[in-house]
Amino acid sequence: MFIDSVKLTISSGHGGAGAVSFRREKHVLLGGPDGGDGGDGGNVYFLADNNSHTLAAYKGKRAMKAKNGEPGMGKRMNGKKGEDLVLVVPPGTAVLDATSGELLCDMLSEGQKTLFLKGGKGGLGNVHFKNSVNQAPEYAQKGTPEESREVLLELRLIADVGLLGFPNVGKSTLISAISNAKPQIANYEFTTLTPKLGLVSLDEYNGFVMADIPGIIEGASEGRGLGLKFLQHIERTKILLFMIDLANYRSLSEQFFTLKSEIQKFSPKLAKRPYAIAFTKSDALRDEKEISEFLAKLELGENLKQYKQDIDNYDIQKPFFAMQISSATNSNLKELKSALYELLQRDLKS
Repeated sequence: MFIDSVKLTISSGHGGAGAVSFRREKHVLLGGPDGGDGGDGGNVYFLADNNSHTLAAYKGKRAMKAKNGEPGMGKRMNGKKGEDLVLVVPPGTAVLDATSGELLCDMLSEGQKTLFLKGGKGGLGNVHFKNSVNQAPEYAQKGTPEESREVLLELRLIADVGLLGFPNVGKSTLISAISNAKPQIANYEFTTLTPKLGLVSLDEYNGFVMADIPGIIEGASEGRGLGLKFLQHIERTKILLFMIDLANYRSLSEQFFTLKSEIQKFSPKLAKRPYAIAFTKSDALRDEKEISEFLAKLELGENLKQYKQDIDNYDIQKPFFAMQISSATNSNLKELKSALYELLQRDLKS
């Protein structure tokens, strides 16, 4: 089960109370105060771990709390510190304030450990309050209270290339053909209900991560269909690959400009990412005139075979390439991988 959003109330531990105690031993006259300090409450940490792939571990949980510090004891014995609460999440998890939506911390890389809530401080025992005026203090501090916060955990996949397209345009077929991902494939819309990541290898040493995202529909930025759940998963992608279906009943222009519009409405920053266009199902090519007219609208010329920019003079306002591909016949898949990798290398250097 893929769980990508969980609401939780998390709390650190309460500090333990200091002890009020006096030394009472045989042959020891006038034993003074010897109350120990309370232990500090446990902290709350977030830990990003590559072995965790979903937020399913927190499904059904409403509140999680670190352990309280133990109270102090006599003979100046301090209470034990409360056990920390370590919340293990997949890399790419955003921790948001459940009320305001404010980003509180972003768990991006493997092994990243972030202190989120600090445990309460243990109270001082009465041994600390002895002075020349008060030789037998009967006072000790209480521990300070815990911190508590209601948060929303959102898993936002980290990928180099995010696939954009209407339902059933061939995203799952493409990622299964060029990567190690094995998504469900069927001849009907919305076969992909959860995002999938696949590693695309060019050779033994070079490759990149591609994300197969559930199909977008018009109005997704306003919550229609999978809506925002879909769009949040492309926020971290470095490159957007618009997949335009040559066999779809929608026109090429309708597909592309609807997708562009939804991305712009959702995040103007995301809309400025480098992008490219892949015309899918070229083995079922329809009227070539429509492709020519579509390329002309984007001011890319009218080359029906392929359009590709010079990487050294790349204009980010235009697609890096517009290429016809077919996952069924493997047509241009090698060229597609090479072109995407070339654009990624430029993005890393810039």
